Amino acid sequence: MSFTHDVINPATEQVVRAVALASVEETDEAIARASAAAPAWRAVAPADRGRLLRRFSDAVGQHVEELARLEVANSGHTIGNARWEAGNVRDVLAYYSAAPERNFGRQIPVAGGIDVTFKEPLGVVGVIVPWNFPMPIAGWGFAPALAAGNTVVLKPAELTPLSAMRLGELALEAGLPEGVLTVLPGKGTVVGERFVTHPDVRKVCFTGSTAVGQRIMRGAADQVKRVTLELGGKSANIVFADADIPAAAASAPYGVFDNAGQDCCARSRILVQRSVFDDFLERFETAVRGVVVADPGDDATEMGPLISAGQHERVRSYVEESVEPVEVAFRGEAPQGPGYWYPPTVVMPRSTRDRVWQEEVFGPVVAVLPFDDEADAIAKANDTAYGLSGSIFTRDVGRALRVARGVEAGNLSVNSHSSVRYSTPFGGFKQSGLGRELGPDALDAFTDVKNVFISTE
Repeated sequence: MSFTHDVINPATEQVVRAVALASVEETDEAIARASAAAPAWRAVAPADRGRLLRRFSDAVGQHVEELARLEVANSGHTIGNARWEAGNVRDVLAYYSAAPERNFGRQIPVAGGIDVTFKEPLGVVGVIVPWNFPMPIAGWGFAPALAAGNTVVLKPAELTPLSAMRLGELALEAGLPEGVLTVLPGKGTVVGERFVTHPDVRKVCFTGSTAVGQRIMRGAADQVKRVTLELGGKSANIVFADADIPAAAASAPYGVFDNAGQDCCARSRILVQRSVFDDFLERFETAVRGVVVADPGDDATEMGPLISAGQHERVRSYVEESVEPVEVAFRGEAPQGPGYWYPPTVVMPRSTRDRVWQEEVFGPVVAVLPFDDEADAIAKANDTAYGLSGSIFTRDVGRALRVARGVEAGNLSVNSHSSVRYSTPFGGFKQSGLGRELGPDALDAFTDVKNVFISTE
């Protein structure tokens, strides 16, 4: 029996399209095709593999606007963000198109002969993509995997499959052989689960919740299957008294409310040194009230809706929970009527034990607390199960380095909220995940090292 899923526009609550969901049998067939395509793809000369990835990059570049408009309708992303996301796929493909010819092994000095290493592709790689950034996170998985000589089966999130499906079509139009990159819309409990249990899938890349990541890790253990996991965050934005306070306050909304706060790197906790706390909060209120929440297809819009009714209820529960609601300091504006809208919201938790301070809300809600000194800031920032990203605002370079070394997070920015560059590694500490994506060494996660000794005696 074939099942379908209605893709909903989160800004209007209207059906965009019905998408067929792959069954276990269809998933097995796709994995079999990927496995059959793997030897020939692996044998493609490095320069030719790179050339095909550049053609794929060019094809994405020629369809940036189409892909962006799909993402606006499917995910509620602002058109500005969606254009950047499509451009990121283009750029990541271009970056890794140079990798096949630079996938170097080593020559190791040994007695009695020559010792060399080779980086061999794993085979079939399963990529499971979340709904919050469907295009970039797909590209972060498939681009280095393909560059390393693997074939890829990719499952987009049920809520947001449209842009990934179009990327799969563009790959074929660019000349990638059938079976090298296959996009399989489907349920996580069906397609994603089969990636974990199928013996021909040699690695799984997953971005999503910690609970699902833990289940994938347990399942992968049965076959000693490789995993890369990016599992969310509760990142801190630490503002010291010596920082440029007007600039820090003006930028803070965009460190947390981008993509309506549905971002694993969102700085959803703000720590402000006590001596400037009131000054920062006053300026921050002005900035929050200035965030433009409107039709995501409008170029002037800075924040769109949440992805679904369920996500809206989840976010609302953190602020308006019936037992003991958290104190709301101030809010921005959001449209009324159809759509899963929630206003930018700033809350004042009672302590660092509060649920809103400890758990990933994944919405436009930020908690603010004061701190006393460097040690207090680091302790409060680290008081979480997560460790993905964060920001440090200070004019003191020594302090910036001390605090950056002290904060348990994989990606930190000083006087900036930037977390991801395709040319640098990305990943988390603690329960934010396992492994690294992107950067010059990304192919290491998609290859095995083979050692060969040649006797000269």
